[in-house]
Amino acid sequence: MNGVRFDGTALGVFAFFFVLITVLGFVAARWRRGDLSHLQEWGLGGRRFGAFVTWFLLGGDLYTAYTLIAVPALVYAVGAYGFFAMPYTVFVYPIVFLTMPRLWNACRKHGWITSADFVEGRYGSRGLALAVAVTGVLATMPYIALQLVGLEVVFEAMGLGALGIGRETPLIIAFVILALYTYSSGLRAPALIAFVKDAMLYITVIAAVVIIPIKLGGYGAVFHAAQQAFTARSGDTGILLKPDQYWSFATLALGSAFALFLYPHATTATLSASSPEAIRRNAVWLPVYSIMLGLVALLGYMALAAHVDVRNGSMAVPALINASFPPWFAGFCFAAIALGALVPAAIMSIGAANLFTRNIWRAYVNDGLSDAQESRIAKNVSLLVKFGALLAVLYLPTKFAIDLQLLGGIWMLQIFPAVICGLYTRWLRASALLAGWVAGMALGSALAWQQGLKPVYTFVFGDAHYGIYIGLLALALNFVVAIVLTPAAAMFRRDAPADQTQAIDYEDLAAD
Repeated sequence: MNGVRFDGTALGVFAFFFVLITVLGFVAARWRRGDLSHLQEWGLGGRRFGAFVTWFLLGGDLYTAYTLIAVPALVYAVGAYGFFAMPYTVFVYPIVFLTMPRLWNACRKHGWITSADFVEGRYGSRGLALAVAVTGVLATMPYIALQLVGLEVVFEAMGLGALGIGRETPLIIAFVILALYTYSSGLRAPALIAFVKDAMLYITVIAAVVIIPIKLGGYGAVFHAAQQAFTARSGDTGILLKPDQYWSFATLALGSAFALFLYPHATTATLSASSPEAIRRNAVWLPVYSIMLGLVALLGYMALAAHVDVRNGSMAVPALINASFPPWFAGFCFAAIALGALVPAAIMSIGAANLFTRNIWRAYVNDGLSDAQESRIAKNVSLLVKFGALLAVLYLPTKFAIDLQLLGGIWMLQIFPAVICGLYTRWLRASALLAGWVAGMALGSALAWQQGLKPVYTFVFGDAHYGIYIGLLALALNFVVAIVLTPAAAMFRRDAPADQTQAIDYEDLAAD
């Protein structure tokens, strides 16, 4: 079965919630009112979101529609290997607990809005800040496109094609609505909508992991059926990892954890918090979402047990929903997934716009921007970013966006030395860090291209195979180059550029 059908009830329920979040998106401009002609208010919500709001905002930011579609789709295709997202979302939060409060303190003290602002202030290097900004914008574009891919899958599952509506029509409508309320309300819009999104998402997941296994004879029957399906396929599939997958599984999880909060959307949501304590509380409680992610991944096994047969693995979960629930609840679930696309897409476009405006346009085109001009440019750039993502989805193969997103993770890791190490030490020189960034970007891109844009490179020693995440290989070269060249840079230029920060700037007292 392909799980695709048109039902007016499902579409009606979906439309109701879509209208609801649209209204909330525009109302958000009046929520915790601030002067949206200032970039700090439009792009960071005035840094006034407490622990409770930040929890929903980060959850809505990091757990996207494509996560809800792609993770179970990978489990549906290969089995246990698809669960690499579980440990990576566990690893990431201790990293957040240790690093992000320091970044927040320094940025709040100096009025910085982006990680590139911090890098320029810390190292006195516009070139290094530009590298951070360009990396963030490039890596974010395909990520936004994948949220629209998630929307596309939902529209297909509701059978809109049966109405003779081309796939571009609902996407364009969703894009225009998203663009308008993001332009109007800034970060407040996804922050407010995230409450509804997360509530609907939890209802969807809890219903799925309770009701669907009951219909299939219990979890024992689900795992047995899934293993039988993988046995029939052969290859590196199964409900347990194969020995050849151990290293690739572990390094993918570790590298992804290092990269996640370097993305502009994660940094933007973090810097919008009202205090470093709000960030620490979220680092403690956000693993709750990791539990939910594990439950979502199990839907891949359930789709196999339910004999869902789809040509595109991304349709596995929507087809399972159609096959398992009445139309009204299927429409509710599809609305939850759609919100899982719109919330992160809004934050991603804002994060990319902040970077472009502050660290590219203001730094290299017009450094005399007024606050109102800066905010207006960021709003316009957020529109262009979403428009570019829409064009990519409509006119490029979906696989292209997926491959670029995988490459984006490799790229984001290459700013780790400049941003994260810079929070603790300034021993590394800016020129050496820039050289390391170039080396890491070049090696990571070349290896990924050689592997057909797959994220893992396999080393063969006799009969043993060790798959290593390419991002970590590139990061290792990045560090080696930066460390080796730093003494040489110090010899040729004895006086490092001025550091705008002081040790006290990284402590919580800086927020007072």
